[in-house]
Amino acid sequence: MITINGTLSRITFQNPENHYTVCRVAVPKVADAITVVGHLPGVAQGERLKLKGTWTSHPKYGEQFKAASFEVTLPSSLTGIRKYLSSGIIPGISRELADRIVDTLGEQTLAIIENEPGRLLDVYGIGKAKQKMIETAWNTHHSVRRVMAVLQGTCIDSAKAAVILKTYGDQALEVLTQDTFRIAREIPDIGFAAVDELARQLDTKYRAEERLKACLVCRLMDLEQDGHLFEDKADLLQAGAQRTGEPEDQLLDALGDLEKTNEVVVEKGRVYLAALHKAEAGIARRIKALLSMPNPDFHIDEDAIQNQVLSAMAVQLSQEQLDVVTRIMGQKISIITGGPGTGKTTLIKALCVVFKTLRLKVVLSAPTGRAARRLSEVTGRKAKTLHKLLGYNQETDTFEHDFTNPLDLDLLVADEASMVDTQLMYRLAEALPAGAGLILVGDTFQLPSVGPGNVLSDIIDSAQVAVFALTQIFRQARKSPIVMHAHSIRNGQMPEIKSATPNRPSQFYFIETGTPARVADTICELCRQRIPKAFPNISETQVLTPMHRGEAGTISLNQRLQAVLNDAPGGIESHGHIFKTGDKVMHLKNNYDKEVFNGDIGRVIEADKSAGQVLVDYDGRVVTYDVPELDELTLAYAISVHKSQGSEYDAVIIALTSAHFPLLQRNLLYTAMTRGKFLVIIVGSTQAFKRAFDNNRTALRRSGLKDRLRAGLKTEASETIS
Repeated sequence: MITINGTLSRITFQNPENHYTVCRVAVPKVADAITVVGHLPGVAQGERLKLKGTWTSHPKYGEQFKAASFEVTLPSSLTGIRKYLSSGIIPGISRELADRIVDTLGEQTLAIIENEPGRLLDVYGIGKAKQKMIETAWNTHHSVRRVMAVLQGTCIDSAKAAVILKTYGDQALEVLTQDTFRIAREIPDIGFAAVDELARQLDTKYRAEERLKACLVCRLMDLEQDGHLFEDKADLLQAGAQRTGEPEDQLLDALGDLEKTNEVVVEKGRVYLAALHKAEAGIARRIKALLSMPNPDFHIDEDAIQNQVLSAMAVQLSQEQLDVVTRIMGQKISIITGGPGTGKTTLIKALCVVFKTLRLKVVLSAPTGRAARRLSEVTGRKAKTLHKLLGYNQETDTFEHDFTNPLDLDLLVADEASMVDTQLMYRLAEALPAGAGLILVGDTFQLPSVGPGNVLSDIIDSAQVAVFALTQIFRQARKSPIVMHAHSIRNGQMPEIKSATPNRPSQFYFIETGTPARVADTICELCRQRIPKAFPNISETQVLTPMHRGEAGTISLNQRLQAVLNDAPGGIESHGHIFKTGDKVMHLKNNYDKEVFNGDIGRVIEADKSAGQVLVDYDGRVVTYDVPELDELTLAYAISVHKSQGSEYDAVIIALTSAHFPLLQRNLLYTAMTRGKFLVIIVGSTQAFKRAFDNNRTALRRSGLKDRLRAGLKTEASETIS
């Protein structure tokens, strides 16, 4: 770690949300100011900084100093103090007033303003109002410095410090010194281990039970990030004892306190965070309530259905599809599942046609914006994201529709239902009218939801809901090696992997390469030259990879692909990315004001550095991002397999290397392969491919939904139809 001392001469950019800063620092005996990047909350032009970090080389901007931590060094000489006070850092202090303050208070001026601000009244020309204004301005500016001073030399770097400042604002210093473990419970990304070490380093006074409670809550939050809804009580106490070094009986007492304050729920030896327990129990309760209502009584014979569909869609339903349409009309809740090429989308369109003749209001939805748009395109009907349908308010984290204000519909069809997590399914179930029907459509063999739970699979496995499994692969789909290889993997049969040869054109290729670096080289070559030459009609190529880190991860691949695919000059830098005109980008979180959603992919049509704006085209609709909003964007030449769910692309390139081993599993491989419509190329090692195929551990998420649905209901009341 290198230490640099200098004066901040110019702030080029600073994100007010996370304090990520690009600035110039003048260093003594160095001719030109150096560029410094990093999280630097509370700094101001003219302040002296002590920076610790490393030198890095930016491909466009050259050598930069990446600051890991910093201190504001207040001047100690009379000349330095005069210059500091008159610099404008503290509003309301003119050059003349700064001279009078220093002449009166001397070398202790800054210490007096910090600790005894009332003594400013001794300065000629400063009355009570002026003294209070200076005190307030000083505290506003230096509250950040005080927090950073407290954190100096601890395990909390400046990036995490910025998160603490954003979360607690003026209370940050009090939280740090008086209620340290609150941070672990309220900012999961920092984690218990870091906060535990911070409390030790600061030697803060805290109650031992607060430490133990934070440990238990953090353990449950960590498990939630891994998709689990609960932890077995014995395992939780054992893990807590290992992390804290305290006996399990003390952790049991802490768990009891968490129960009393309704932060956790302990049920049959399982410990849930209260919100997850409420969601899981709520789903089961609402599904049971819907199933207790009388089933719809629609009588339309097969010939009438076939004629209606043929007339509206010019499609002849297969006997399997016709059976599903006929039977599903008598169900309150039902599930349609099946692999690629089995006609799930055609079935949705057919159901819409039939239900329209019955004068029923049918609403289509999907978990993501891209999946909803795709559903609209293939059905010709409007589809909304589930969040938009439910009226989600991002600012208040509330939903407009719930059991007191249910949705206005007769039937809801939710596509890509495997992506719906426990909490979103709870909100959906709560908002369904008592008389409405629900059809969930999805492929249970895909990756489970990013959020906790395994909702679609749990509902199917409960055997309480009618499940219609489509198995017939249509003739056109049978011609596709993508579809056939995907079904082989789905059925547990290792597909025949053949390397690509010039004389064997196909829709599916496997390119054997050794190292992650070589995988990245090959992917860049494919995107820049080989695919455009061999497949000129392919309009969209998407690179997929299991991980973000490493040479074959999204971060590195995006930088390399941007370099070879986009030579546009200029651009705007934010969070380690440079966004340039022509870049392929992805929106990272739902933004209902802009009407762009997590996973939406667009193209930058303008990156105006002078205006501080990036304009992105999302399928013909242009959205403007100011610089502080660029944390909602990332480059999307390469994206994770999880982010690709619900989407289809003309061509897909999948990176599979030994570096990905921790994440390789069969449903990840299957999900990635089924994203490609016309071309799938796997680049990597056969060993990695076989590792993914052999790893079929898809049912390890801890969830109680299946058991809750089974409790009190007769299994024979529902049927599984395939």
